[in-house]
Amino acid sequence: MTHISVKVDGTTYEDDVEPRLLLVHYLRDRLGLTGTPIGCDTSNCGACTVELDGVSVKSCSVLAVQADGGEVTTVQGLARDGELTTLQRAFHEKHALQCGYCTPGMLMAARDLLREHPHPTADEIRHALEGNLCRCTGYQNIVRAVQAASEEEVPA
Repeated sequence: MTHISVKVDGTTYEDDVEPRLLLVHYLRDRLGLTGTPIGCDTSNCGACTVELDGVSVKSCSVLAVQADGGEVTTVQGLARDGELTTLQRAFHEKHALQCGYCTPGMLMAARDLLREHPHPTADEIRHALEGNLCRCTGYQNIVRAVQAASEEEVPA
């Protein structure tokens, strides 16, 4: 077992974990943060995307021990006091979700894009989100939502 200390959505956790435990399993099984879905366990779909130290990562390809000393933000840590972020509101208003399975990963990847590039073109959005799969083919509305959010402000 390896001891880790990680801040997740603003709360610090100290745990002993197996060195091979994936971050996605730590978040879901240990911390009960089930908003981060397990989509494929192969890093192909992007549903499990979270932020680790401000950078989006696929949590099925990161070990929990790699997050030691770091800060993780999950989709559950985006809204503050029940207020959705600009990006979350845009996803709702532009109907950028169907089944919702890809939505957490799409939101986290789009958030990373908007932080780095506040006013992306549609092609830049598509390129930034190409590692996240939507099985319902809601891509057009996802792109529209990210564009709408970029026109308002960069989401926090």
